[in-house]
Amino acid sequence: MGLGSPIDFDEGWDDIEWAIFKLVRILEGLPEPPFDAEDYMVIYSTIYNLCIQKAPHDHSEQLYEAYRESVVAYNAEIVLPSFTDKHGELLLLELVSRWRNHQVLMRWLWHFFIVLDQYYVYKAEVPGLKQVGLVGFREQVFQKVKDNARAAVMGLIHEERQGGLIDRALLKDVIDIFVGIGNGEMSVYEADFEEHMVRGSCEYYSRRALDWIVEASGPDYMFKAEECLRREKERVSHYLHSSSEQKLLEKVHYELVVVYAHQLLDKRDSGCSALLRDNKEEDLARMYRLYNRTPKSLELVVNAFKKHVIDEGKAFVQQAEDAASNQQASNAEHGVVLITKIIEMYDKYVGYVNDCFMKDSLFRKAMREAFEVFCNIPVSGSPSAELLAGFCDSILKKGGCQYSDEAIDETFEKVVKVLAYFNDKDVFVEFCRKKLARRLLFDRSANDDHEKSFLTKLKQNCGGQFTAKMEGMVTDLTLAKDTQTNFKNFLDSNTNIQPGIDLTVTILTTGYWPSYKSDDLNLPEEMVKCVEVFKGFFDTQKKLRKLSWIYSLGTCNVIAKFEPKTMELVVSTYQGALLLLFNYADKLSFSEISTQLNLTNEDLVRLLHSISCAKYKILIKEPNNKAISPNDNFMFNSKFTDKMKRIKIPLPPVDDGTKVIEEVDKDRRYAIDAAIVRIMKSRKVLGHQELVMQSVEQLQRMFKPDIKAIKKRIEDLITREYLERDKENPTMFKYLA
Repeated sequence: MGLGSPIDFDEGWDDIEWAIFKLVRILEGLPEPPFDAEDYMVIYSTIYNLCIQKAPHDHSEQLYEAYRESVVAYNAEIVLPSFTDKHGELLLLELVSRWRNHQVLMRWLWHFFIVLDQYYVYKAEVPGLKQVGLVGFREQVFQKVKDNARAAVMGLIHEERQGGLIDRALLKDVIDIFVGIGNGEMSVYEADFEEHMVRGSCEYYSRRALDWIVEASGPDYMFKAEECLRREKERVSHYLHSSSEQKLLEKVHYELVVVYAHQLLDKRDSGCSALLRDNKEEDLARMYRLYNRTPKSLELVVNAFKKHVIDEGKAFVQQAEDAASNQQASNAEHGVVLITKIIEMYDKYVGYVNDCFMKDSLFRKAMREAFEVFCNIPVSGSPSAELLAGFCDSILKKGGCQYSDEAIDETFEKVVKVLAYFNDKDVFVEFCRKKLARRLLFDRSANDDHEKSFLTKLKQNCGGQFTAKMEGMVTDLTLAKDTQTNFKNFLDSNTNIQPGIDLTVTILTTGYWPSYKSDDLNLPEEMVKCVEVFKGFFDTQKKLRKLSWIYSLGTCNVIAKFEPKTMELVVSTYQGALLLLFNYADKLSFSEISTQLNLTNEDLVRLLHSISCAKYKILIKEPNNKAISPNDNFMFNSKFTDKMKRIKIPLPPVDDGTKVIEEVDKDRRYAIDAAIVRIMKSRKVLGHQELVMQSVEQLQRMFKPDIKAIKKRIEDLITREYLERDKENPTMFKYLA
């Protein structure tokens, strides 16, 4: 038959049907010689001629219908019967085989009928040949066996979940059929397989989780859950479609983790709190990985973490309070213990946040809020900021905590970071300044480098306003040494001007140092001469600067001649002045001493108690009791002795904590005023609420301002005509230049 020769349909279809029959036999594995080029050319030419002949010889429509009927017949007579009595894995193998045969058949037929596909299908607007074949297989074969196939696949997946070995390649081939049968649309895969598979997985893991939550510990449960999720993800990569991963993992995660979130976190001996307590970092990291998948679940972990940190911190505070109440230690000692524990907690939990919780912002926020709770609880009446300052003092002073240089440096790094959780940073700074003053003035600082290192770290983390005064204090001490050297040279050069006794004077700059009580102590004649000599020297050096003497900070060494032996007494200037009175009198009354020294009763009681009622009784008191009263008389105790030749007689400590708080409150008023004026100067007009909020934002770097205090300062600034209320809207303020 020549190319293009007119033929009728029946004659042409006989040749085509023969080719289809031969192709089917080859696919079924029956003995049949392969197609050669001549066979292919005959079939192609026949179909070509049937399609391009002019009416009434154009048989395209008949040929299209015959093609469709051939596919239907093949599916009905050969393919579908092949599934009879096949179940499970055999069914799946047959389905894969038949799908592959179908694809081969469609490929060959398309090559045979390509002219039909190119001309008739386009003009007649009917489904293409491959689509006809796909629809035929789907409706005649797939729809009949899909339920059994899906059940077989689910059975194999279940077997694998139970630890069995299965043919993953076979499963992938079957899943590909569920995907491919949709011809590019995922609806068939999703409706006929994925939906059932996900639901079955949920049911499976729901049963497993119910058993595990009762039998397993928290860590074991989480390990099992994470392994299951890992395997499900692996399962997707091996044979399920990638689009199923998120749906499957979300549902499995819900059943394993979300459903039992509360029970898992609250397990008595293995829940979140227990893991934090026992340093189970690996388990905590796993917990984060599991709960991080769903924000609401993660929030439960964050809350559990925050509660645990608060409870632990509060427990340490309560221990310190109990120790103080039972007088098991001094305020300074229990403060050092508490701050040490807080720093250890910081180390521990910042490690958890960074390493286990991947620096998650929710956990950083929870840690900050938790520490802010217990770091701001006073202990035995002492503000927490004072305890932190006392801890720093214990490291920096002589005889304090014995740390290596490296350990001290690391500790100060942690101190400035922990300080961020304390509301009253200005209180901390003021107590630090008080304690630094005592270390510097009384030579109690263990190491100058450590002092500078601490101030540097404080400045770097908190700002220059925190350390300006303390840096000035350190500078003052350096300059004071130069001044003392110059004073010594002055005395050497002016032998006719001598104080009579060794004298060391420390010059301090007003403003840097804490305020000290400066009263009109009547100095003994010996001391008066010293003051006058130094004043004469200082006037030659600093003519424009005025000296104010603070005797309460002074010390002196007094040589006391007792009958048993002569001893050296290290005393305060006040104590020394008092003792020198007994060079000229054997017996003095309380009132006589008060008059000669010009001291208040309160100060004099402290002095007399320290040298007549305490450990070292340099004076004899009449009557002989522990209480000092205005009716007492005092005599020099000539028979006093001690095994030491040199003794230091301390004064009873004065609790200046209240004074510090008062000074800080005063400074806060100025700070609030300055913040309000700065804001109003830049904004000119501002509402009350916004002014308060901006003031809080500016001030919270130094302290947590009280809203009532801000409102009070606003009213004060209005009175002082820095601000005025808007006449039409009282909640609006205007800045007055």
